Amino acid sequence: MRTRARRRRGETWVLSMALLLLTSAALSGTLSGCSDGEGTRSDQTTERSIPMSIELRSDAFAAGGVIPRRYSGDGEDLSPPLAWSGVPADAEELALIVDDPDASPSKPWVHWVMYKIPPTLEGLPEGVPATGVPVGVGGALQGPNDSGTVGYAGPAPPRGRGVHHYHFKLYALDSPLALTAGAGKKELLAVMAGHVLAQGELVGTYER
Repeated sequence: MRTRARRRRGETWVLSMALLLLTSAALSGTLSGCSDGEGTRSDQTTERSIPMSIELRSDAFAAGGVIPRRYSGDGEDLSPPLAWSGVPADAEELALIVDDPDASPSKPWVHWVMYKIPPTLEGLPEGVPATGVPVGVGGALQGPNDSGTVGYAGPAPPRGRGVHHYHFKLYALDSPLALTAGAGKKELLAVMAGHVLAQGELVGTYER
């Protein structure tokens, strides 16, 4: 009888410990979901909530098409002509970032940074001057690219590494940016946070 009683007490103790461990694990998962996990999901939801209402296009190449050599590091390295529509009426400024995530997914190679573009502008001409304050673009400013120059730097991926994709991203902002000429992508993204009304994207490809 004593043996059976001890056995019952032992089984009861094991069951209690198992329930305690399960409860602790569930509580831990709930708490972690409310901190970092929830923060990540919230950020993703915010990104998805920004309308992709701007249509960005180019007369030089079709969406998903090959960027001509003329606009690459192998050619004349001119910035391609761009045109857009669908900018919200209450936009205060536009900003443009062009980068290549195929170069490094964690840190895409930056090819072009332009900001303080007037919202009334409906596009950019071919060959925007590679200066901090280029003429002919309504007072827009340019920052450095990852090639070490200012303004546009065309595609020039490593040879034999396959097709690279170049993402031209235009952002409509709800307030003027407190930036001067020479700000890079990191600085631009920091001041744009929370001020993007709408965006548009055009992707071109290039291979060597």
